[in-house]
Amino acid sequence: MNRLLKLAGVLMLAVASFVPAAAQSVADGTREHPLRVLLIPADGGTESGTKADYAPVFNAISRTTGLQFDLKVGQSYAAVVEGMCNQLADIAFFGPVAYVQAHKRGCAQLLAVGVEKGASVYYAGMFAKANAPIASIKDIKGKRVAFGDVNSASSFTFQIAMLLDAGIDPVKDLRAIRMTGSHASSLAALQQDQVDVASLSFESYEKAVKEGAADPKTIKVIARSIAIPYPPLALNTRLPEALKVQLKNAFATVHKAPGITPDMIRGYGGRKVDSFDTKFSEGEFNVAATKLGLLTDDFKGRILTKAAER
Repeated sequence: MNRLLKLAGVLMLAVASFVPAAAQSVADGTREHPLRVLLIPADGGTESGTKADYAPVFNAISRTTGLQFDLKVGQSYAAVVEGMCNQLADIAFFGPVAYVQAHKRGCAQLLAVGVEKGASVYYAGMFAKANAPIASIKDIKGKRVAFGDVNSASSFTFQIAMLLDAGIDPVKDLRAIRMTGSHASSLAALQQDQVDVASLSFESYEKAVKEGAADPKTIKVIARSIAIPYPPLALNTRLPEALKVQLKNAFATVHKAPGITPDMIRGYGGRKVDSFDTKFSEGEFNVAATKLGLLTDDFKGRILTKAAER
């Protein structure tokens, strides 16, 4: 617990470094005071890459509404939650678990989730080298496993839940745990033989393959999670109601707005989506909340302690 409290203090200092100037003014979407957007570092963790994923759709919203946005990338999932809950962000892109954390604290409400082929779901996976003697999740016992961010649904929470469901205690039964901080870094650790299994979302894996960063002939899927609610965009609950309505209407219709091309409608990982659903039910995130409930502070602390072992 003390370890987590110390970590929270570090995160607060990190959050303060994101938007010190913006926090001193009231954001209203004007050029002088743009709406502050914080993005979790879901893929790779690089600021330029994460911004590039979401810049197209926010540019589209600017065209249709005249609202201006200032996009910044958090140093971690938890830092984005803290940024939202400490009034340093007006809009945030969360993972499902991070969203549940912020929503429970009363500082975030749903803005929109991406829709692709009529669905708003994605999947977490566990991957190994194609020639590895690992055929199923039960074979992961005794192996070295990479996870992303401790507050990530699809690079940590759902993989831990899958291990527990298979009767594997991550602390007792894994040879080693490596916390890499991001999906892409976990995949890189697998490719560099630093671990035997990597935990990341299928979207992140497919993005790596598309960009030539991973060869699908050399990697195999060991486990696939149940459907997870799509990573959401969320509003700060303290925004004026009229602005909330304007933003929801804009995201609901942006895919069919004049002058907006399909290439601008982007979601998680920069992936093209068909549209955005602004009426997605909060109840859909119960599956993420249930999995999050398995991870007590004490259990997380023991996982992080094992990860620190060398």
